[in-house]
Amino acid sequence: MNRKKMLLVLLTLFAVLFISGCKQNVGTPEDNAVVEEPEEEEDETSGYLYGFCAPDLSDPFYEVLKESVATAADEEGSRMLVKDARGDADLQNSQITEMINEGVEAVFLCPVDPSGITPALEALGEADIPVVNLDVRVTETDLTAAFIGFDDYNAGKLCGEDLTARKPDGGSLVIVDRLDSVSVNERITGFEEAIANAGFEVARIDTGSDDSTIPDQLAKILSEGSRIDAVMCADDHMAEQVLDTLNTVGGNDILVYSVGGSPTVKSALADRMSPMTGTGAESPINMGKEAVKTADAILEDSAYETESYVETFFIDKDNVDMYGTDGWQ
Repeated sequence: MNRKKMLLVLLTLFAVLFISGCKQNVGTPEDNAVVEEPEEEEDETSGYLYGFCAPDLSDPFYEVLKESVATAADEEGSRMLVKDARGDADLQNSQITEMINEGVEAVFLCPVDPSGITPALEALGEADIPVVNLDVRVTETDLTAAFIGFDDYNAGKLCGEDLTARKPDGGSLVIVDRLDSVSVNERITGFEEAIANAGFEVARIDTGSDDSTIPDQLAKILSEGSRIDAVMCADDHMAEQVLDTLNTVGGNDILVYSVGGSPTVKSALADRMSPMTGTGAESPINMGKEAVKTADAILEDSAYETESYVETFFIDKDNVDMYGTDGWQ
């Protein structure tokens, strides 16, 4: 009798479990709807829409600056429209009009023509779009929210200090510059003040707006028989012309300085046989990072510097390996 009761209990328990299992997930999907957590959609409107106006992206400096700004903007969830003026001031003005119509919230501007860009700046002002002016200062500075440049004076000063350390008794010097550029004038002023009263006789080459005149002018100075101890160039492109000339006519014992820190000049520094001696280096990468921080502060009504200068530093044959030669720093 006890065995029959035990069997009955087991059969009853089995039946209950069987029926319970059959009731799960039967019928239509609606009968057994599974509630899923909705996936969080990416907010395409987060961050800002920036505009980057380059004077000429065939110049590696501006290409690196653009990439630095784009990377910094992307890291904060912002987007960026890019316009390349290809050296055409009128085109740059029209490109800024396009950016206004495309709804940019702030513009990073490297002008082709500091004064010719004024109509576009006025249009941006009317549209209440702030401008962060980079590298080359516009003429009408009151139409921009901020300017970020390089410490050009210090870049030239560093070159002058190195020269006086190498030539404490002075010597004969050629300065290659361009009188129509504010940044160039700052570099040369810093250099000249560093070598003041150091006993240097100075000859000058003014390139105007055409660096291709440098070889002939330098060759003429060298042909006059004067001893040249050093050449100071206002930028790396000028230095390239000088190096090519010295390679042709001879002069590997001449000390060559410049401002920039381009891959080409750093490669020359890495060559122990090259007369390239040092460069007051600039960093477009650091400028790009600073530009985005400034634009963010403007749009968020936070405190920011209306005028700031990215640090410059000296690269020579002793430390060039630390910075590399395959790109800008």
